[in-house]
Amino acid sequence: MTPKSAPSRPRSRPEPGPRVGFVSLGCPKALVDSEQILTRLSAEGYAIAPTYDGADVVVVNTCGFIDAAVEESLSAIGEALAENGRVIVTGCLGAKEGGAFVRAAHPKVLAVTGPHAASEVMAAVREHLPKPHDPFVDLLPPPNSKIGIKLTPKHYAYLKISEGCNHRCTFCIIPSLRGDLVSRPIGEVMIEAENLLKAGVREILVVSQDTSAYGVDVRYRTGFWRGRPLKTRMTELSAALATLAAEYGAWVRLHYVYPYPHVDETIALMASDGGPGLLPYLDVPFQHASPRILKLMKRPANAENTLARIKAWRAICPEITIRSTFIAGFPGETESEFAQLLAFLEEAQLDRVGCFAYSPVDGAAANALPDPVPQELREERQARFMQTQAAISAARLARKVGTTLQVLVDSVDGDVAVARSSADAPEIDGVVRIAGAKSLRIGEFATVTVTGADAHDLVAARASH
Repeated sequence: MTPKSAPSRPRSRPEPGPRVGFVSLGCPKALVDSEQILTRLSAEGYAIAPTYDGADVVVVNTCGFIDAAVEESLSAIGEALAENGRVIVTGCLGAKEGGAFVRAAHPKVLAVTGPHAASEVMAAVREHLPKPHDPFVDLLPPPNSKIGIKLTPKHYAYLKISEGCNHRCTFCIIPSLRGDLVSRPIGEVMIEAENLLKAGVREILVVSQDTSAYGVDVRYRTGFWRGRPLKTRMTELSAALATLAAEYGAWVRLHYVYPYPHVDETIALMASDGGPGLLPYLDVPFQHASPRILKLMKRPANAENTLARIKAWRAICPEITIRSTFIAGFPGETESEFAQLLAFLEEAQLDRVGCFAYSPVDGAAANALPDPVPQELREERQARFMQTQAAISAARLARKVGTTLQVLVDSVDGDVAVARSSADAPEIDGVVRIAGAKSLRIGEFATVTVTGADAHDLVAARASH
């Protein structure tokens, strides 16, 4: 008689690999860097620890753009050292003085790298936290490997199309931290976009240091996607992304666009009804309106040309939302030049606006300019600027009461949902609060009727069918 076979012993699950904690600071471009590092860590079998206590080493991705960001980054590094003790630093602040700036403040860090440096970070992690080889795990592809780990909600994601910048704005040190423009191959960008949409992403946010300059460094080289030639240029990329997003019923939103002439071609591609495709939304950092200040900033354009361009954009796409950022209190800015900026704001009637009081970032050429504006006056001008814009925004949003909008749901709490329209980028613009929204789900589109507005946000109800 054949003996009854004994039950097989269940294979024990492998012990989780060494655990890496992660702190991500800064802009959406830095967030994409963090996602790439986390994806590499996961692919190599490292576990991600949610707390300092549970981590064997902590990676801090820093920002170094303005003084407040530098202070936040140094504080985060200090906290990680105090709570854990084993810290690897990456990001823009890590590039400052070749890493010496961070080491001077925190000499106990294990390693320092600059931004967009996933390979260097991985080398540092391997050096300070070797991972034992697991033959059952190491040969497996990482889960969801086509899109990697994302730090955004599942329904939207950032798509970085280039690294670095060719401009030398006097208030900015980004080129010294991230280098000159390096455009990603257009086929690679499109494949990533399609993989994101296949994974359920419903809004792709295109980011870079200068989206309009995409392809300049490679002389607009022709690449390929789906077997067809496609030029490495903003217009062709926008058209391809618009077509792809429409196939999946999704949105594409453009950020960090300079007002070059070819931007007009892109605006003609925008879906004026806020439906699937390229959104009628443009994020253009104008920075100022005074020709003299713009020249001191080494920024393109001037107020008269900019106003004409805005008028032309609205003629092409009347529903376009224009977002911009400005600097108040730039060195040498007179009261008359600040008044010129406020007058520009009144005439331009921009939809979404942010304003920074000038920050004398260490290493910025503008710090050497004569007649610096006192900090108190810088902040006072910033407040006056935002007060002026608040009135403009309130009036523009009030005109939307009674209209019907397509919105993307970000959260649902009981009977109230928080969503965004085509006019609202996540985290930086307003929201649409929807009553009677219990049946809505995060990441789905809904049609709503606007019932109220304030200076920043809209209130709406589900549209009756």
